[in-house]
Amino acid sequence: MTDPKPEIARHPVIEASGLNLTFDTNDGPVHALRDVNLKVDKGDFVSFIGPSGCGKTTFLRVMADLEQPTSGSVLVNGVTPEVARKARAYGYVFQAAGLYPWRTIGGNIRLPLEIMGYDKAAQAERVRKVLELVELSGFEKKYPWQLSGGMQQRASIARALAFEADILLMDEPFGALDEIVRDHLNEQLLALWARTQKTICFVTHSIPEAVFLSTKIVVMSPRPGRITDVIESPLPKERPLEIRDTPEFLEIAHRVREGLREGHAYD
Repeated sequence: MTDPKPEIARHPVIEASGLNLTFDTNDGPVHALRDVNLKVDKGDFVSFIGPSGCGKTTFLRVMADLEQPTSGSVLVNGVTPEVARKARAYGYVFQAAGLYPWRTIGGNIRLPLEIMGYDKAAQAERVRKVLELVELSGFEKKYPWQLSGGMQQRASIARALAFEADILLMDEPFGALDEIVRDHLNEQLLALWARTQKTICFVTHSIPEAVFLSTKIVVMSPRPGRITDVIESPLPKERPLEIRDTPEFLEIAHRVREGLREGHAYD
């Protein structure tokens, strides 16, 4: 079938201007984001880092049209998040893999394609392609409970890639995994990004992970979430894990820590 995704503007991919978001609760208002301004260009790998509750995930959810700002604006591909969502401009990977246990891995990946109306041949081809991208070829007929936690997250990423969105929003997808598995998935994600040239927005609590993965690191303050620093990484796009021991890597990590400390100074 013809790809139903309409053509929309590509530059800048994401732009936040004067973004504020306040939640009304029984205990009073919660100021989640305050005066957030940011531009993400096509092909960027942007990590958001900050203390728990600083609004990292909230910001990602605003981009995805899952939360509505109180004031200010966010544009995704030059249009509102709602229009971008309806245009299937992005895939979203949650903290937990969220795979349906009664569906096979292939069935989980096919689900959004079924909802979108792709025919069976197109579904099969896309499932094959994305399983190859995340190095899970041959696991299509397995069930989630038959896979390790890291493999389940790769299947979740495959599902987000299935309808070929140009933007990938990732909400701390590796946070619950052990360090060895996390390192391996970080390497795989960088390789995937290099092959697909997608724009990735990635939430993390890990300074080494943010520095290792990103072309741009956005440091956020405690609630209400503000951006205290935006760090453009000078590291090459091809990054072996050993790069984490280099002076250049450690210098960026130090700047991230300083940005986090600066954010606390405003409390």
